Amino acid sequence: MRVQTTLLDRLVITPEVCAALADGNPVVALESTLISHGLPYPQNIEVAKASEAAVRAAGAVPATVAINEGRLLVGLDDPALTALATAPAGSVRKAARPSLAAALAGGGWAATTVSATMIAAHAAGISVFATGGIGGVHHGALAGVALASGGTGSQPTFDISSDLEELGRTPVAVVCAGPKAILDVPATLEYLETRGVPVVAVGQVDLPGFYARSARIAAPDSVSDLNTAADLVATQLGLGVGAGILICVPVPEADALPGDVARAAVERAIAEATQAGVAGPELTPWLLARIAVLTDGASIRANTALIVNDAGFAGALAVRLAAR
Repeated sequence: MRVQTTLLDRLVITPEVCAALADGNPVVALESTLISHGLPYPQNIEVAKASEAAVRAAGAVPATVAINEGRLLVGLDDPALTALATAPAGSVRKAARPSLAAALAGGGWAATTVSATMIAAHAAGISVFATGGIGGVHHGALAGVALASGGTGSQPTFDISSDLEELGRTPVAVVCAGPKAILDVPATLEYLETRGVPVVAVGQVDLPGFYARSARIAAPDSVSDLNTAADLVATQLGLGVGAGILICVPVPEADALPGDVARAAVERAIAEATQAGVAGPELTPWLLARIAVLTDGASIRANTALIVNDAGFAGALAVRLAAR
């Protein structure tokens, strides 16, 4: 008779992370899809290590999350990080809430997206998670897009990331540079509002625009600085209402794309993807790769800078929360 195992049974937490949690010290969860699906080697491992270093520099312990051989790893040592970063193309699954069971049952490596990383972080007792940008409502998900077959009329794609549902059901503070620029950002904000998720910009009233400093949309809420953000996060997570909170930090100014450049590249990439019939799980990586070409690599530089910046902010946020 096969023994059923729960999520907690499958958690493997590194001794460093386990000790930090036991002592009430700050810990920050980090996702792993940027390692396996976001950037090529060796850029992927360089950004992953730079993110972990930024968390440590802020005074917290990093916990990069991934799946290997049916285990949900919370914290990766150097050999594991290298193994994930150098795994053959196509051999690493992408694990989100809908595909978490398949990733655990399938064996081998799987990288965790925002939703799966939030699940692991909450199960381990980690309340702060840093990522680059969240997924959301894609263009045409609700209002419809031109049919890929070339016919007249349109139909909604319902392409909406499970990240949004996870934010509505899992009490973790997620630090990012806003929704990914390829998304229907107003619809994403509306969806998060419906799910009861606070969306907060730090240091500005505009929502950060991922590659650009501003999405040219007012953030639903804003705070002036890190300390005020910590107050709001502590209040939200302490209410016990179940929802997480999205803390949006703009990309560093030196690395940001001008707003008009970012918007033009995104709009062109979306139009080309629609014409080519790219959809589903392949859409986001296709768009990000195309935008990198259209911006002569500037989007990659902005992306890597914001990932590391978010990790550092999350580390400082975790420190302030732990001090409470």
